[in-house]
Amino acid sequence: MQKVSFNNRDWKVAADIHLPMDFDPNKKYAAIVCVHPGSSVKEQTAGRYAARMAQNGFVALAFDASFQGESGGEPRYLEDPATRVEDIRCAIDYLTTLEYVDEARIGLMGICAGGGYAANAALTERRVKAVATVVGTSASRAFGESDAISTLEAVGKQRTAQARGASAMIVPWTPASAKDAQEKGSAEFDMLGAIDYYRTPRGAYPTANNKLLFNSMSALVVFDAYHLAERYLTQPLLIIVGDQVGAFGSYRDGFTLFNKAASINKKIHVVKGASHYDLYDQPEATVEALKKLIPFFQKNL
Repeated sequence: MQKVSFNNRDWKVAADIHLPMDFDPNKKYAAIVCVHPGSSVKEQTAGRYAARMAQNGFVALAFDASFQGESGGEPRYLEDPATRVEDIRCAIDYLTTLEYVDEARIGLMGICAGGGYAANAALTERRVKAVATVVGTSASRAFGESDAISTLEAVGKQRTAQARGASAMIVPWTPASAKDAQEKGSAEFDMLGAIDYYRTPRGAYPTANNKLLFNSMSALVVFDAYHLAERYLTQPLLIIVGDQVGAFGSYRDGFTLFNKAASINKKIHVVKGASHYDLYDQPEATVEALKKLIPFFQKNL
């Protein structure tokens, strides 16, 4: 694995590029961009999947979203869907500059919100030849179903306050602990899964600091990752979901994307007994997912 960076506008995006074990710089390789979830960084689940892709002969790139992790950009902790999608395009730009990458064989996969961003990028990014999502979610459903109007009104008030000199509002992506979630009335199945992954040694990473710029919500609640997928998402498509359904909605979103996508070559695979967060890192669930992902990319790249 090598530390690299590429440009998005006038800042640097930090990335890890995972290379096959028998890597030969004189050969040409298929490449896969791996897109991390919201609140995550490249060293977490996206990096785990990227490493496994490299073990199976692909060049795999995982990166920190702009404004987050080790990547540049201001304001910090912004989760902006348009920029997240542009990060993906810039990652592909970078891959096309590498002599050992076959630019005709570039694939894209994303986890959770990264799956939604990956599918959305593929609508207009024709350099992407195959797309896979793992528990993919669309931001407008994930953030827009719970009192969205009140949220938007709160964002408006916050922006007004900042225009008058107040500091930016930074909020946590998740409660700090299961106990904290219970006290706040947010101890839902998927939220507890998120806490167990991000806020414990299981998946915690120093640069995944659980900070979200509150003003991000105005873009998140209206971003439909699958808008026009019935017209423009034509690439081979693989969707992986678990059947242990929680409020984050990746099971439902997976079938929504499957039914909507224009792809002729499309499949959805349900991992029995797996929750949203089992498919981040738990061996039994991720091995089953990889048994579908690896041949899918081998066949279509």
